[in-house]
Order: sequence, then C-alpha cells, then structure tokens
Amino acid sequence: MDVLTDLLDGVRARGALFSRSVMTSPWSLRFASGAPLTLATVLRGQAWLVPAEGEAVRVRSGDIALVRGSAPYTVADEPDTPPRVVIDRADYCGVSDPAVVPDGGTVLLSGAYDNPGGVSERLLRALPPVLVIPDADCHSPMLALVTAELTRDSPGQQAVLDRLLDLLLISALRGWFDRPGTSAPPWYRAADDPVVGHALRLLHDRPAEPWTVAKLAAETGISRAALARRFTARIGEPPMTYLTGWRISLAADLLRGTDDTVGAIARKVGYANTFALSVAFKRLRRITPSEHRAAASGTRKASTGRQ
Repeated sequence: MDVLTDLLDGVRARGALFSRSVMTSPWSLRFASGAPLTLATVLRGQAWLVPAEGEAVRVRSGDIALVRGSAPYTVADEPDTPPRVVIDRADYCGVSDPAVVPDGGTVLLSGAYDNPGGVSERLLRALPPVLVIPDADCHSPMLALVTAELTRDSPGQQAVLDRLLDLLLISALRGWFDRPGTSAPPWYRAADDPVVGHALRLLHDRPAEPWTVAKLAAETGISRAALARRFTARIGEPPMTYLTGWRISLAADLLRGTDDTVGAIARKVGYANTFALSVAFKRLRRITPSEHRAAASGTRKASTGRQ
C-alpha cells in the first residue's frame, strides 16, 4: 500500500455537513461550523475565500478549496464585502433556491467533516490552512451528484453524502499532490524513489515490526548508512524518527476513533506496553494518550451538542 492510500484509507465522513447556496452580488457568507476540514466549490460564477488569517484567495467555477482548522472563514463576491449571513452547524444540509439561478448568480457548494475522527491527524498536518485546487487538476463528476442528492429527500441520504464527500476530498488531494511545483509533503514526493518509497511502504504496512535501520536497509537492499543518508535527504528526518511519528499518529487516530485500550493500541503500533507508548506519546504530543482520548471525546460531544 502506498503512503497516500494509507492516509486516505482513514478518510471516513460520518454525518458530513453540506450546504448549497445561490447568491447575487453583493453577497458574503461567514462559515462558522467549527469543523476540522471543509471543502468549498463554486458551481457557477466565482468567489473569494477569506481565511481567518492570511490573504484572500480566488475560487473560480469548478475549483475546490480546502480549509483546514476550526476557525471561521468567509466566502464572498469580493474580499472586502462584509459578512451578511453566518452559517453554523444548524444551517448545513440546506439548499437555497435549488431550482432557480438568476442571471449573474453564484452557486456555492460546501461540505464539512464535522466528526473530528473523519480525517487522520497526519493528513491534516500535511495540508496548508487554505488550499485551492483548480478545476483542470481535479475535475470531478461527484459535484453534480452531491447537488442532485441535496435536492431530494431519500432514505440513506446521509450515507450517500458522506461517501461523496470522501470521494471529493480524495480527488482534490490527488489533484493537488500531482501538480508540478506543489508543496506536497516529503513522503509523497519520495514515493517515486525506489529505495525510499519501498522503505516508506514497509514502515506504513508493518508499523508494529521491531524495526531498526539495519533491518530496514536489509529489506530495501542497500547498506544501512546509504539508506539513512538517502531517507533523511528525501524525507527530512531519519527513518526511525519518521517511524516514531507515524506510530504516534496511528495511535492518536486509534485513541479517538476506537474503544481499544491504550495497551492494545500500543501493541498495534509497535510499543511493548502502555508505559512505552505513553512515554513516546507525551514526548511528541506533550500530553498522555489518555489525555488525548479525553480531549477528542470532549470535542465530539461539543460538535454534536451533547453535554
């Protein structure tokens, strides 16, 4: 399994939030769902996305914008148009004038991962705060399917929307990663290296293995010193440092996405016991596994309105 597939395999929307809006200028929508990841696309017309921090970016028809983080952001006809409507969780899964688009009108579609466990932490950390993938790089027929699904009220609609959001995200990420000159993460750019790519696949496929640089080098067919140099040059960190980060990322996702005990999770990701995982986890995250699980549980309850 390649590294990108490994990360995207954890993409699982549950109760995804969708909104389709039709506007005429001047217009400005403030999105404040608090979702960890949101996709927005202009089906007709064009818009400006104004993040909480940083410069406004233009979103043209068919482009897909990804917004990482829970901070509110604005989508408007012009960067300086003040927000006229605030869209929070209660306003999603709505359709504004679905059958009529006036001349010069703009149609905006947005989908949000409301469940914090729907996207792996490592994938989120690989993304910039705002990313716009041009239509030419990620043209997706799923957009029409999402729009059609939003205008009907059929059994299983939420499950269909969840899967469509997953497909939209995967399509957008592949389009971004494959663009020439993109700031894709090192582990993606290194996939075409026959040695480093192979080493990455081994670490991802078998994280619980008692890896050493010598053992990894033997399986990739080069010397230990050569592997260490080549891996560090392509990835930006030594093999065992990368493995520790990958194991802790896996543990973090399992802690917030499963009811497995900390000890069971430790063994799944390559640590002998709870204590060994806790030491490594706290060194990298500055909190214990139990504290991480409690924080994730609190976030899920807040996002669903439960106390």
